[in-house]
Amino acid sequence: MQGIKANITKCLQTGTRLECIDNSGAKEIEIISVIGYRGVRRRMSKAGIGDLVVASVKKGTPEMRKQKVHAIVVRQRKEYRRPNGMRISFEDNAAVITNELGEPKGSDIKGPVAKEAAERWSKIATLASIII
Repeated sequence: MQGIKANITKCLQTGTRLECIDNSGAKEIEIISVIGYRGVRRRMSKAGIGDLVVASVKKGTPEMRKQKVHAIVVRQRKEYRRPNGMRISFEDNAAVITNELGEPKGSDIKGPVAKEAAERWSKIATLASIII
């Protein structure tokens, strides 16, 4: 895991539902907490692109539902700014289910993945079909 060069706006808070874009069996997950978030007392934790979160599977196969999983956020609707001045936003919020070390459970990732998440988590970059 490496640091992120871009100034990512953290917009996904606890309770946000994300689309799961890998083939692990989950379709939709809900954020429970953000690993490594340091905030002011009683402030809700927030996540952005490239963050590792703990989530609950809400929709998917019967084996995957109601499980607590780790996931990495790879897309967000809220635009963020890259160091070269370009502003990037996606049309949905999406994540990839991983283990605690950031290694994906599935073997395929559908749709684009943000460059910042791919730089930070190299295993996701190898599975991604499109990196934007």
